[in-house]
Amino acid sequence: MPHTEPRPPGPSRLLRHNHPFRLFFIGRSLSLIGDAVIPAALALAVLRVTGSASALALVLGCAMGTRLLLLPLGGVLGDRFDARKIALTTDLVRCATQLFVGVQLLSGSPELWHMAAAEAVSGAATAFALPTLPTLVTAMVDGKDRHAANTALGVVKSGTRVGGPALAGGLVLVAGPGLAFLLQGLCFAASACLLSAVRVRMRRTAPGQETAPGQGDQDRRSLRKDLVEGWHEVRSRDWYWTSLVAHAAWNGAAAVLTTLGPVLAVRELGGEGVWVAMLQTGAVGLLLGSLLAGRAHPRRPILMANLGLATYALPLILLAAGAPAPATIAAYGVAQAGLGFLSPVWETSVQAAIPSGVLARVTSYDWLLSMAAMPLGYVLGPLAADAWGPSVPLYAAALMVGVVCAGTAAVPGVRDFRQPPATPNGSAASDKADSPSDAKADSPTETKAPTSADAAPLESAPRP
Repeated sequence: MPHTEPRPPGPSRLLRHNHPFRLFFIGRSLSLIGDAVIPAALALAVLRVTGSASALALVLGCAMGTRLLLLPLGGVLGDRFDARKIALTTDLVRCATQLFVGVQLLSGSPELWHMAAAEAVSGAATAFALPTLPTLVTAMVDGKDRHAANTALGVVKSGTRVGGPALAGGLVLVAGPGLAFLLQGLCFAASACLLSAVRVRMRRTAPGQETAPGQGDQDRRSLRKDLVEGWHEVRSRDWYWTSLVAHAAWNGAAAVLTTLGPVLAVRELGGEGVWVAMLQTGAVGLLLGSLLAGRAHPRRPILMANLGLATYALPLILLAAGAPAPATIAAYGVAQAGLGFLSPVWETSVQAAIPSGVLARVTSYDWLLSMAAMPLGYVLGPLAADAWGPSVPLYAAALMVGVVCAGTAAVPGVRDFRQPPATPNGSAASDKADSPSDAKADSPTETKAPTSADAAPLESAPRP
């Protein structure tokens, strides 16, 4: 009788049997609810207070600016210090900022600069929190269970995106924006409490180094050297940096669609209801893609994930061509399903292939490069539409995302990538390598691919 590998455990079994991850998962779910509610609640609150779109852009820009500026530093700290304590602290900071905004709104005389400053601090906290997430997952979950863990996190992230805007709107309409922000602050507080109860032993192995960060030589390392080492880990893997280029292209294209899509939906496709239906269909597609990722274990995970991202060209082309609303809405749902599929697959692959001692820094570059393309899309899309009409930037964005994402199939490391096998303690075999070249970072096929995933946001490769 032929021997078959047992199917890896699913998310529900993992949550039942892994107590630290269960606490982390519940806390992360609460944080994601806050993250999903904040943008819509903030937009409604600022518009109620000022009635100005420019004021809203200022507040959102403050949050995005500090996040992008501090992400590399957040990656360094995530590798040097206890990721759990950093995540807990950032939850408390975000709790304080949202409670502050809520109190300001309830006072009846909120100041715009107070809200902008609070969101800037919140964005800074997010910059330190994001790089810690994969490090925490690898510390709590062994390699063979990480795909299930990342699937569970991907599903709840997608689910909050489905219900977050509606929840924010309901809270603002029923209780007012002030109370909505207070409730968001409480979500972050509850997440911090749960994270404080988690006890995990951080697995810290940098290339060629067996001591944990914060010990010995690591204390004397310069910030610049840490940043350079993290960047070396990125560029030494062709499957990684080329995928980041694809993720940046996806985010730039998404920004073009976000700015031009509502205008075209209202003017040419039937009104505001079409745009709302498109967003909700996309949110459902995102959730379905995450669920599919939990059941699928592709032999070439990076290739399949990047090809899924290339489907974002479909809604862009249909919008540019003035296709019927149902076709455009359905295409957007398919494209978002590609994103939902990518997130758990990407996170699992990265956690398996990147040494744990540099994982936070590598993740910070992932977020930085992915999100940096969005402001360009926000600016260039409307400018090009004013000059040549909306079809030109939409077609250009479709060409960019389709060619770049599908073009990664030409990269040997993307085509040949297999999940590196996990060591008995759950860390990837590459953690034990002396250097990226010794680890065969660009040629994961040096070892036979297992039949199950051994070891993933953001928000995840693309960071919409």
